[in-house]
This record gives sequence, C-alpha cells and structure tokens, in this order.
Amino acid sequence: MNGLIDRIADNPTSLVGRLAARRLGPPAPRGSVAATSFDAKPVRVLVAPVNYSAQGTAWARALEAASADISARNMAVDVPGGFHFDADLVVPVGTYHNDPEWQRRQFAAAKGATHVLIEAEEPPFGRLLDRSVARQAGALIAAGVDVAYLGHGTDVRLPSRHIRNNPWSYFADPSVYRPRAEALAARNIDLVSHSGRPVFVSTPDLLVDLPGAAWVPVVVDPERWHEPRSIRPEGTPLRVAHAPSVAAAKGTPLIMPTLDKLVAEGIVELTLLQGVPSARMPEAFAQADVVLDQFRAGSYGVAACEAMSSGCVVVGQVSSQVREAVHGTTGEELPIVEATPDTLEDVLRGLARTDLVPLAQSSRAFVRSVHDGRRSAQILIDRWISPVDPFARKDSEDAPGS
Repeated sequence: MNGLIDRIADNPTSLVGRLAARRLGPPAPRGSVAATSFDAKPVRVLVAPVNYSAQGTAWARALEAASADISARNMAVDVPGGFHFDADLVVPVGTYHNDPEWQRRQFAAAKGATHVLIEAEEPPFGRLLDRSVARQAGALIAAGVDVAYLGHGTDVRLPSRHIRNNPWSYFADPSVYRPRAEALAARNIDLVSHSGRPVFVSTPDLLVDLPGAAWVPVVVDPERWHEPRSIRPEGTPLRVAHAPSVAAAKGTPLIMPTLDKLVAEGIVELTLLQGVPSARMPEAFAQADVVLDQFRAGSYGVAACEAMSSGCVVVGQVSSQVREAVHGTTGEELPIVEATPDTLEDVLRGLARTDLVPLAQSSRAFVRSVHDGRRSAQILIDRWISPVDPFARKDSEDAPGS
C-alpha cells in the first residue's frame, strides 16, 4: 500500500495522480486568489511555497529590513489540518494544485521578481509544468530570474546518514516510514546539488547532507518572547516544560519515564504544552525555568530559539557537528544544555540545584545575535542576492590608502 501511494505521488501527471490532486479540493472561484505583487524596488525577492514555522515570512521581512532596495514577499500553501502561519500570500491548497489560471498568473508574477528562493524543493506554481521543481526553476531562470534553493529539514535530511551519525535518530523509530523519507531526501539532494544554483539550509545539521550549502539561521522576534517572567521560589520544584508536537521526532516517549520519576520525587514540576495557541506560547514559556527540546534530531530549530528568547534554559540532544558549525559560523557557543534520554535525569537534578539566571541571559543574547534576522538576511544577500567578489574585495584592501 505504501509503495502504491509512493508511485502515485511520484507520477502527478498520471490519471491516478490527477484524480488524487482533485481530492485536495476544488479551486477557489477563478480570479479570487491573488498573485504575488512587489514594491517598485531594484531587488524583488519571492520566497515560496511552504513557509514552515513562518520562516518564509521572517526571512522576507529580514531582507526588507536589511536594505531599502529590496522588496521581499513570501507565498505559502494553506493545507487544511496543518499548521497555519500568516504569509504575504496564502493560497488555498485546491487553487495551488488544481487552478491552472492561478498557476500561470503566479508564474507571471514571479517572472517580475529578480530572485526566487524555492523552499523545501516544492514546486512554487503547483502542477504547472508537470509539477516539476526543476522545470519550474528552469523556466524562471530562462526568464532572467536568479533562483536559489533552501532545504528545511526532512526534505534533505537523509535517513540512512542520520541513523549512521546519531544513535538516537528518530528515523530509527518504527513509526517513521523510512523508505519514502530516504527516496525523497536523496532525490532532493541530487536536484539541488546538480542545479548549479546557490543552496541554503535552515538548520546547521543539514550541512552534513548538503555540504556546499550556506546556513541561513531561523528567525524569531525577540520582543515577542520577552514576557515578564515569574521567579521560582527557593526550594520549589524546577519548572520544566515540553511541547511534544511530534512525539517520535522529539523523543517524548524516551524521556517521559525520567520525567515521571522526577515529578514523583518532587524535583521537577512538568507542563506538557499541547494545544496551546501560538499567541499564548510566550506566556507559557514565561512560567517555565527549563524547556526540553528535541532528543532525537541532534539539532535545534525555531521552538528552541523561542524558548531561549523567552529566558528559559533549553535542554536537548545536539550533535557536536551542529555545535561546531554554530561556533565556526558565528563565533558563539550554542547555549543549549546537552542531554540524551540516558543523561537527562542527572542533567535536570543538576539544573534544579543551579542558578539558572546567567545561562538564561546568555541564551537570550545568543538569539539576539544569531536568530533575530540580521544574520540571515546578510547571508542571503552576500551569498546570493548581491554576492561579494572576494577578489574585488582583496584588490580594494590592497589599494593605496585602503
């Protein structure tokens, strides 16, 4: 059955593939969904089409803040039942897949951009050109648009390599359908590696899968997460929060026995953040001393940055490769406290006896330095939008009076 589903997904122009697309829903009334529009600026950037964790929007705003010459917009598909994040253009899934008129209008609008950043190797224009990412990118390039790719996560995280490098890998969990994940990641890695285009990744662990890429840090708004914090009275349990959004990937089943034990002993007070609206997450984090992040991915992402920005101490399993990549790129140490499911008990017992204020302060400072959007925009500008010629820079440095 899984193999049959895979074949349908891999052949979107077949009769069965077209019928499957129809099941995603009819398009909105013709002409009712807009296409992307830009301000009249010399540089016009489109980021599309997934906007995972609102990062497409965040990168677009960061680019506009970095230069008055840039108009940046993002577009995202609104998938029913999925996480919904605001975007400059939100397109109903039925329109995205099943409205050729909108697809042609959006493609025409994208040809008015100077740069298009394709997220997660997903086609920006739905089923246009047989839903081929390579053909859609090629059509943009032929129209004079500078195209780049950005890997977001499982789209380029190769399961076989992840398992080999990480003994806690979530790909080893029986609930994960690994053959499909392996095939998709391998295909996407091959696509971007042979595209000849600039390639970026949103988390540093993906540099293992795409070693020629540049890391564009995820972005959070520090001001949004700077809620007044309640102080834990001396002698009371350590207030620990965990958001098991995807339990297998987060490692929730592996850490719950430890947490239950420490709760029973009165060492920690546990809050599982489930079903909490995004607008209330800053308030929820403000009530926690420690946030437990991921224990099977070997990396960190938006949730960890939000928790650090709120002043929480973040604990998680982070590979040495990620820590070295962060330090090598930024010159800063990643302030996430290292723990595996095996060491979590000792780590939490130690934190319960520790003054957490200095670590919380360094966590907030790290997010402001690395994840507030300035660094991300500069990397996109320097490595793609307005690349700096290193030889020209050297010539200017060597010139008399420089």
